[in-house]
Amino acid sequence: MMIRTLLNRRAVALSVAVLFSTVCCSLHAETFRPPSVPLVACDPYFSLWSPADKLTDADTTHWTGKVQRMTGLVKIDGKNFRIMGMEPGNVPALPQTGLEVLPTRTIYSFEGQGIHLTLTFMTAALPEDLDLLSRPVTYLTWESHSTDNQKHKVAAYFDAYGAMACNTPDQAVNFNQAGSGKIKAWRVGTVEQPILQKRGDDLRIDWGYFYVAMADNGHGSLTANKVEATRTGFMTDGKLPAPAAEAALQNNNRNDTVLAFAAKLDCAKNTVGTAWLMLAYDDLYSIQYMRKNLRPYWRRNGWEPADLLKASARDYALLQKRCAAFDDELMNDLRNVGGENYAKLGALAYRQCFAAGKFIADENGQPLQFCKENHSNGCISTSDVFYPMSPQFLLFGPTLAKSFIVPFMNYAASERWKFPFAPHDLGTYPKANGQVYGDGEHGVNNQMPVEESGNLLCLFAAVAEMEGNADFAGIYWKQLEQWANYLKEKGFDPEKQLCTDDFAGHLAHNVNLSVKAICGLGSFARLCEMRGDKAKADEYFKLAREFAQRWVKEADDGDHFRLAFDKPGTWSQKYNLVWDGVLGLNLFPKEVMRKEMDFYKKTQNAFGLPLDNRQTYTKLDWITWTATLTENREDFNALLAPIIHFLNQTPDRSAMTDWYQTKSAKKVGFDARPVVGGVFMRMLYEKPVWQKYAKRDKTKATGWAAMPKLPGFEAVLPAADTKPGLWRYTTSQPATNWFTPEFDASSWSEGQSGFGRTRNSAAIVNTVWTADDIWLRREVELKGSKWDELLGWLHHDDDTEVYVNGVLAIKTTGATGAYEDFSFNRRGRTAIQPGKNVIAIHCRNTGGEQYIDFGLVRSKAAN
Repeated sequence: MMIRTLLNRRAVALSVAVLFSTVCCSLHAETFRPPSVPLVACDPYFSLWSPADKLTDADTTHWTGKVQRMTGLVKIDGKNFRIMGMEPGNVPALPQTGLEVLPTRTIYSFEGQGIHLTLTFMTAALPEDLDLLSRPVTYLTWESHSTDNQKHKVAAYFDAYGAMACNTPDQAVNFNQAGSGKIKAWRVGTVEQPILQKRGDDLRIDWGYFYVAMADNGHGSLTANKVEATRTGFMTDGKLPAPAAEAALQNNNRNDTVLAFAAKLDCAKNTVGTAWLMLAYDDLYSIQYMRKNLRPYWRRNGWEPADLLKASARDYALLQKRCAAFDDELMNDLRNVGGENYAKLGALAYRQCFAAGKFIADENGQPLQFCKENHSNGCISTSDVFYPMSPQFLLFGPTLAKSFIVPFMNYAASERWKFPFAPHDLGTYPKANGQVYGDGEHGVNNQMPVEESGNLLCLFAAVAEMEGNADFAGIYWKQLEQWANYLKEKGFDPEKQLCTDDFAGHLAHNVNLSVKAICGLGSFARLCEMRGDKAKADEYFKLAREFAQRWVKEADDGDHFRLAFDKPGTWSQKYNLVWDGVLGLNLFPKEVMRKEMDFYKKTQNAFGLPLDNRQTYTKLDWITWTATLTENREDFNALLAPIIHFLNQTPDRSAMTDWYQTKSAKKVGFDARPVVGGVFMRMLYEKPVWQKYAKRDKTKATGWAAMPKLPGFEAVLPAADTKPGLWRYTTSQPATNWFTPEFDASSWSEGQSGFGRTRNSAAIVNTVWTADDIWLRREVELKGSKWDELLGWLHHDDDTEVYVNGVLAIKTTGATGAYEDFSFNRRGRTAIQPGKNVIAIHCRNTGGEQYIDFGLVRSKAAN
């Protein structure tokens, strides 16, 4: 969870009334106000939220906070009202009377002018059926009821801008009709279509197509036209204008055109008005796994968007019933296990967790899931992110649980990973091409050896607990045994290193990390036992129990246990102890959990239990784990109630954060992350409930394909990893035309690539660069042909722009951990020419290490 955002100083004065109500912390259910409400929650790119109490109090946004505006209007007996978004500003809002967030649905209620109106957003995230769960489709359903027993002429309106398919709203888009058979549809996508070319955190998708679609049943209409024309047409007579002229819908970069829908909702005493609509996104290719572009899971059998929309329309009525039944069942189970507060928290977490990752199909058509580190550093398939995420996936069956483990383990088992401990990540979303955190594959700096190794051992034991056998672990036994041996040597008293809470910095002798290692060793013993290796099981159980006994003595600090073995007077949450109870390892005495819980209850602040004594911030997911340790309902509620209070009081209206201040209720960082799936940890203690859901797994995935083989690359213009090149450079702001071919850079300095501060195995520094910015230029001679096959060979830290003959060809943010291939955009590819070419680069360091180097390569067949 690497952080590039500095902690802001929080200075907020809490009123005595707030303090009193929170410290007393009623264990009864508190009225729930989500900081931001999930509307469309399918994957990290198709994720739309309403950051307000009322749907009309704010424009809808992508989870990153950038506006991706959806607008809803309703006409009642000739009068116009807003029901979604802040536009048009001169149209009054129909009073909102209710909001209910359920696992698969968000339901808004409105009332006025003699009618009651509901607007429901439904994403069929039914976990037992991956064909449904992976569909990037959200349904909008309107229902109108007469409240005065009179007839009312009612019509509903919806629109969405073309920016739904853009990273930035200035990108040019094409609008096209996309209906087929009994489906009416319009789609919008960028002209450029840079498939999987960008990677990083604060990004929206700019390839593939956003769809607005409906069943062709005569109950509604669609159009694509300027926003003023569509809204004016509807507000005038309840109808949409015809589509705009073709020229206005192609290569449109004005952000003035919308896809719009309208339908009648007339209602009377015994007549309900209804209409529904589908929003969908086809990203064509979803994830790059070891430089192979992979299709989304729903496409694995050759489906195209027409098939997706046809099936989604066909299934609508049935899915309404199934989603309602699933929501009722899961909410009841959550209430029975943890109370009303827990049910509301679980409902808010459910879609957020699934929407922070993507299900794709491997070459055998088997499901792989890649989660994204939203709003931390954008890493993909991070072990210490899917570790806290895992309870939601484990609860709903083997296919989901294995889907995120398999791609990670295939990388860990490959010849590329040479360390005796587990990796941290697979790259930067959506490119899972190998670890980028710390030294990546190249060294041990800023690795998390005990953290990641313990994570995987515990997760494999949890899968075995669910299935009743250790067959899945047997596939990767070599790695698991190696990591158990590592923890045997290094786990009890960890050396100075990072753990999942890396924002807190390096720490030696970490007591909670020691717990993870001990539970990891116990997990390995359990796996050995299930595989019939009694001798090894006895060996590792004996070791784990001896370590646990030592831990109790060496971590003891009176009425609690320490943060670090060598730091008396300190404390921390021991959330890793959950596995001792969930897996029935029984390594630690129950008195440990009791003593810790009693200390936590008297130590927590107004909005929750801090992570440890060093700061007043906390992690929401870890509190929900810590709350389970005694398996006592009163203790659980005592730690959970301040979380609900935080969500109700925080001034930060973003998708549920997991990192916040416990005294001020202000967010520190981390929005919309999958780790909130950790709130389902309490459900794993209830074995009948866990088995009930796990056994419904319809997919029963097995027989995954091997990890794709990496292609080789042929250097056309070598970078420093092959042969350093001579560049002109400056660290002073140059003239505005610095990147053009005619610019004279003869006064700039000369230096060999790469340029940076610290040389290591990945960053080959031949010219020292320590300023914030650097500008580079080089003239190169290109011979031969097939320029369209050239790729940029770039290692950057941080934000970089590459120009070819005066044309911006590559723009990327963040940092790579090594050299990576980058595709040129369309204009950049056409700018390359035989003979002389001028390459100009600007790189800006935004913090931490810095490095820049560039070359040109061609891809060779996979080796």
